Amino acid sequence: MRISQKLDYACRAMAQLAKRFDGRTITRLEELAQREAVSANFLVQILNDLRRAGLVESRRGKSGGYLLARKPDAINLREIVEAVEPTLLSFSMKTEGDSGISVRAAWEKVANELKQNLANVTLVQLSEKSEAPMFYI
Repeated sequence: MRISQKLDYACRAMAQLAKRFDGRTITRLEELAQREAVSANFLVQILNDLRRAGLVESRRGKSGGYLLARKPDAINLREIVEAVEPTLLSFSMKTEGDSGISVRAAWEKVANELKQNLANVTLVQLSEKSEAPMFYI
């Protein structure tokens, strides 16, 4: 599966906001960009998509920034995908020919399973610290 850079950045930004979530702490754009090693100019566009989808809130001004609109366990990967890459979860196929209907049904089943699996992954899971493997010499 090919994940766009935009979706990757969105997931990373949301995970970073989830790590800091307490319902009131605002994270500045520059800090998000630096912590996740992404372009601030591109990240602001992504955060605007996430804001329009109701996943993040933004505050203006000198002490402005971003915070999650809901608790991390109430936001899932499917919502992020739908906010920044909605075409990833949609498809259009013709049902012509002898096998058209059965082929479309198979792809619909795969798409529905993908949507369900994405809905089962919350920001809590994305924001958990993972230990890097330790190598001993």
